[in-house]
Amino acid sequence: MKSILILDAFTCAAIFLLSLIAAAPIAGLLGLPIIVVTLAGWICLASAALMAIVATQKPPSAALTKLIVVGNLGWIAASLAVLAAFAGQMTGLGIALVIAQALAVLVFAVLETRGAATVGRAALVS
Repeated sequence: MKSILILDAFTCAAIFLLSLIAAAPIAGLLGLPIIVVTLAGWICLASAALMAIVATQKPPSAALTKLIVVGNLGWIAASLAVLAAFAGQMTGLGIALVIAQALAVLVFAVLETRGAATVGRAALVS
């Protein structure tokens, strides 16, 4: 569970840093408005912070892990909304990347859901 949260936090932090350093070039490559790339980065920063905090808890909070899962599901929904709103102007790379990262976030959500359930069961046994 801890390693999943750390990896998720790392990917979110990386997206934040990329969007902070290179929002304009990334927006151009993807065919998205700069504000979409920038906002995605700031959302990822907040998410990374929560994930890092939960990863350091012993045991990780099942409730906060579920909140992370809900956030990940919200990210997937937002990714689909970005596709719906901007597909006409997005590049092929942009469309492929938005779909690929949404699928990756879905994998994190599934793994974190399983982890939260395991933590919850362990708390009931203790």
